Amino acid sequence: MSVPAETRPALEVEPAPKTAGSGNPTVLSLVLRHPSILFGGALLLVMIAVATIGPIFTLDPVAINPILRLKPPSAEIWFGTDYLGRDTFARVIHGAQISLVIGLAVAVIAVSIGLFLGLIAGYIRALDAIIMRVMDGLMAIPAILLAIALISLSGATLGTVVIAIVIPEIPRVVRLVRSVVLSVREEPYVEAAIASGTRLPLILIRHILPNTVAPLIVQATYICGSAMLTEAILGFLGAGIPPEIPSWGNIMSEGRTYFQISPWIIFYPGIALALTVLAVNIVGDGLRDTLDPRIARKM
Repeated sequence: MSVPAETRPALEVEPAPKTAGSGNPTVLSLVLRHPSILFGGALLLVMIAVATIGPIFTLDPVAINPILRLKPPSAEIWFGTDYLGRDTFARVIHGAQISLVIGLAVAVIAVSIGLFLGLIAGYIRALDAIIMRVMDGLMAIPAILLAIALISLSGATLGTVVIAIVIPEIPRVVRLVRSVVLSVREEPYVEAAIASGTRLPLILIRHILPNTVAPLIVQATYICGSAMLTEAILGFLGAGIPPEIPSWGNIMSEGRTYFQISPWIIFYPGIALALTVLAVNIVGDGLRDTLDPRIARKM
């Protein structure tokens, strides 16, 4: 005799056990999964702390002391002195401020302008050709030559150097954002927003802009490192920040004449520049591996 369906006991389904990796990943889990972020971030924080706090405990970087001219590194003078008797350690510490400020400013400005132009070029077909032809023209000009030309016309100031480095970086951001927008604007949720009468600014901000955040964060780290290198190159060529300001490029430019007898003048700012750019690039690589879903799935 069969039991009526109403009186049959319902099968109890036990909930699936929760695993340690289930749920949304936390910041700690992401860092443990990609230790390069931890290493690069720690190294970058050290450089930022040195640039922020270091000048308080160092000597005047522009103070001239001919008696201590070209002194090698010692217990009293850690990084030695240059041809005017200026303390190289103090100049390297102060130069960190210039490089980090330029790198951060260039990254923020280039990403902001590039994001705006990329959203317009990728979504509004009528303006796509105009914006991209302008970007192609900018990319055809060598970045160093464009920076030297702008600095020669406007004068060597911190603002001019930032603008000169920003202009060649904008087209790269525009092309990146445009490629993301071209792939996202055909998605069903974007078409549904258009069909429901959502205004264009709201579509760009709510549905398309979030898809550009991850690649832009990674791109910003590379722009920051590239900007610091470009500033050092301009300073080394004598076309960057005024020589009285102790930037890493200026220090190496002034020390190249005395490299054979006083190599520490170039060695220490070069090591500081290399470590800072390395830290930024390591953080960028870690963020790329973390934010790229194709790579994250394989890990």
